[in-house]
Amino acid sequence: MAYDPKRALELLRIGSGRANAAFRDGQEEAIRHIVEGKGRLLVVQKTGWGKSFVYFIATKLLREAGAGPALLISPLLALMRNQIAAAKRMGVRAATINSDNVDDWTVIESKLAKGEIDILLISPERLANERFRTQVLAEIAAQISLLVIDEAHCISDWGHDFRPHYRLLERIVKTLPPNLRLLATTATANNRVMEDLAEVLGPKLDVFRGDLNRTSLSLQTIRLPSQAERLAWLAEKLATMQGHGIIYTLTVRDANQVAEWLKTQGFDIEAYTGETGDRREQLEQALLNNEVKALVATTALGMGYDKPDLAFVIHYQMPGSVVAYYQQVGRAGRALDSAYGVLLSGQEESDITEWFIRSAFPTRQEVADVLGALEDAPNGLSVPDLLSRVNLSKGRVDKTIALLSLEAPAPIAKQSSKWQLTAATLSEGFWDRAERLTALRRDEHQQMRDYVDLPFGKHMGFLIDALDGDPSVVTEPALPALPTTVDAELVKAAIAFLRRTSLPIEPRKKWPIGGMPQFGIPSNTNIDFQAQPGRALCVWGDAGWGGLVRQGKYHDGHFSDDLVAACVKMIQEWSPQPGPTWVTCVPSLRHPNLVPNFAQRLAAALGLPFHMVITKTDARPEQKTMANSTQQARNIDGSLALNGQPIPPGPVLLVDDMVDSRWTLTVSAWLLRMNGSGAVWPMALSQTGQDE
Repeated sequence: MAYDPKRALELLRIGSGRANAAFRDGQEEAIRHIVEGKGRLLVVQKTGWGKSFVYFIATKLLREAGAGPALLISPLLALMRNQIAAAKRMGVRAATINSDNVDDWTVIESKLAKGEIDILLISPERLANERFRTQVLAEIAAQISLLVIDEAHCISDWGHDFRPHYRLLERIVKTLPPNLRLLATTATANNRVMEDLAEVLGPKLDVFRGDLNRTSLSLQTIRLPSQAERLAWLAEKLATMQGHGIIYTLTVRDANQVAEWLKTQGFDIEAYTGETGDRREQLEQALLNNEVKALVATTALGMGYDKPDLAFVIHYQMPGSVVAYYQQVGRAGRALDSAYGVLLSGQEESDITEWFIRSAFPTRQEVADVLGALEDAPNGLSVPDLLSRVNLSKGRVDKTIALLSLEAPAPIAKQSSKWQLTAATLSEGFWDRAERLTALRRDEHQQMRDYVDLPFGKHMGFLIDALDGDPSVVTEPALPALPTTVDAELVKAAIAFLRRTSLPIEPRKKWPIGGMPQFGIPSNTNIDFQAQPGRALCVWGDAGWGGLVRQGKYHDGHFSDDLVAACVKMIQEWSPQPGPTWVTCVPSLRHPNLVPNFAQRLAAALGLPFHMVITKTDARPEQKTMANSTQQARNIDGSLALNGQPIPPGPVLLVDDMVDSRWTLTVSAWLLRMNGSGAVWPMALSQTGQDE
């Protein structure tokens, strides 16, 4: 098919909205390669280079020449709003089928059948959907003129953002006609990843690879072990930093906490995480319009977000790999002469990354548990059924099922809502791959630790070398290093802030699937005698009070007076109404005096009477050993009772040291309310962070 350079440039100018726009180095060559059908192509170019212009312009040219629609597979549909807007300006009719727009599917499918859609965007997970494969994909497969695989590093076993459903692409690509136009794009692929992609997307894969150097980025690493020091550093430096940016954290909890702290320091800051939901688009736009100083984000604000004038990207903790870090920090300074990329390294980051590495694959025991449960149920089991039979969290069950179902041949398959065993057995290759990947991720983690230790000026070269680029092109940083010291008064304020925050304990509203047989409670019914919304002082082991709670429980066998004072302050600020007129606590056979002693001192400090009215009837495993809500509920079923003491009628403060599943507090509150107490206000020293 002939390529029209004039029309291509015209489309670029319409799409970008700039009358004098010109192609970047390599963009036009990639478009020509696709349109002329010169073979399968992998484009590796840094973030912000304009990969989406390549596939949208190529699609438009192919459609104008009478070819069929394009199919784009991307993990970033939610973040492709800017790109789709540019495509529309060029007259490219783009549509997406995803779990958020179920109501539009029939209209889109009918338009597709009539040839009224130029490019269909789907997530890799859609390929696992039987209906989509048989009713949509099968209908248009013969007409597809171009298959685009965005963020192609996700295909690779070695890729930093391994999305299991990308493995389905390998099978789909193998069934495609060898002359089908195929374009794969990524910003971050080292040689290992590229070899992987060549194997999956081959037989012959041409590679266009750009320069990885980012001259505008001044990179720096600063070790500040405690969270209070890093919070103080952020508050001090943001006040003098020009422009707007992103602050990345490893967890949702940290994103919320950092945003909250910076707000108390007078900054216009918002948190952006996987839990942000409907506000995502509004927050992305707020940063684009410079209405906020920064977004404090998890990787939910990742690949695909494009603000060319982002002046800084700061990491609150070290990410797990060079590939992930380059991708994130590369959002800064795309259209600026200079921008900062600062990595703050803290003591908790290695534990978090180690958890991510360790939990990336199911263990042999987890797989054996799931397969064993399915073997005992020839008619299959739904996920809730499985949770009642195995002591694994829902997240672990979902992960195990997803990975097993994507094997070829797969040992399990889904029939309507139930999973069943197939005749296939899990190959040893599954475990070899898991071990190889786990070892690789540990190597990548070590590489990041080495990066943190580098002196100022050496960081960009290290990243490019690690990504198998050419480090000889690196120039000196455009900006001076930022101060690494922290204001002592701000550190004190940050410590006070970390100790001031409390966390909600939401009351459970329904009894578990399977009910509570020993209490005579039927399955999945509403809880009539509910607890009120409660409060926890801190997260177990965290930077505020968490360390002191851990020390009190496992070292001193006694919770300190500081924790009593902190709880008094928290209760006064919380001010539950109607206010408690007495205090009780959850009993324990393992530590019989620990919580009662604390609750008595707390009651005295609040000027309220303490009554021990609940008893533990038999020893059960600790709740933290129960991995999902159903198992946790069963573990409590029948193990608590009232001890025969009279129950005062007024509202009560119900004290425990730890809350994870909330079932202990739920049952205790139910017993108290059913036997004549007033409103039950639960209060715990810490949340374990294990609650689903």
